[in-house]
Amino acid sequence: MATITVPAEVPPVSDDVEELHKAFEGWGTNEGAIISILAHRNADQRKLIRHAYAQAHNQDLLKALEKELTSDFERLILLWTLDPPERDAVLANESSKKFSGSDRALVEIACTRSSHELHLVRQVYHTKYQKSLEEDVACHTTGDFRKLLWPLVTSYRYEGDEVNMSLAKTEAKLLHDKISDKCYNDDDFIRIITTRSKAQVNATLNEYKNEFGQEINKDLKADPKDEFLAMLRATIKSLTNPAKYFEKVLRLAVNRQGTDEGALTRVVATRAEFDMKMIKEEYQKRSSVSLDSAIAKDTHGDYEDMLLALIGSTDA
Repeated sequence: MATITVPAEVPPVSDDVEELHKAFEGWGTNEGAIISILAHRNADQRKLIRHAYAQAHNQDLLKALEKELTSDFERLILLWTLDPPERDAVLANESSKKFSGSDRALVEIACTRSSHELHLVRQVYHTKYQKSLEEDVACHTTGDFRKLLWPLVTSYRYEGDEVNMSLAKTEAKLLHDKISDKCYNDDDFIRIITTRSKAQVNATLNEYKNEFGQEINKDLKADPKDEFLAMLRATIKSLTNPAKYFEKVLRLAVNRQGTDEGALTRVVATRAEFDMKMIKEEYQKRSSVSLDSAIAKDTHGDYEDMLLALIGSTDA
């Protein structure tokens, strides 16, 4: 479900390449031209542009952009220009090497991408970094975080809609028992969350709510300051309702004192071509203001213009 607006008649790739090259020439960079082209091209088109630019000018487009742009606008443009699997590989690499308990990039990549998409990320990671994603996650995380994240990034979940309701009832009780005993890192608890199909996880958590009276994430708030429990809740929410999960990430990014540009950039760059329309609807329902308005109020300049273009603002 793409949100970006691609013109009905897209100019030839060669035209885009030359317009981008012109934007880098002269005394100042023409950021508006960069936005008008890249923000309105889909992943396949951007890939072609990047390939054609390298052939025409003997330079990777990313290097040219990196040289001309700065700050949050540069970060957003660079992430957006990458092919989605490569973008996720870059984000996963950054997240694993500078891991903190509050970082959500690895959880988002592992839980909101399809099994095939996650497999592509791991393949690109091999090529780009000459090592495996699972190797870096195992190396740079510890304790309960490693216990959760390693199976998440290595999983290849079944993608079908079939569910086993008997299993859902059994595993709902198991999850409740472990939470009651505060065994949040229990092997079976982690196994269910990290390996079952998304349809099966949803069935199990629906059984949990029906049987025990409230959603599992409410029972996982025993210690609001516990970073592992927070990551466990993020895992469950992003697996079962990614639009609501990303709405909350964006809401926290723009509603706190000082914008969290890292989270804002990451979510907009990774979701603009997928489920941004649903995320915007969730944001409107939750906040009674549009995401467009919230971003416009909290950001400025070329960064604001690019964000608004990517989320499909009519003012962009």
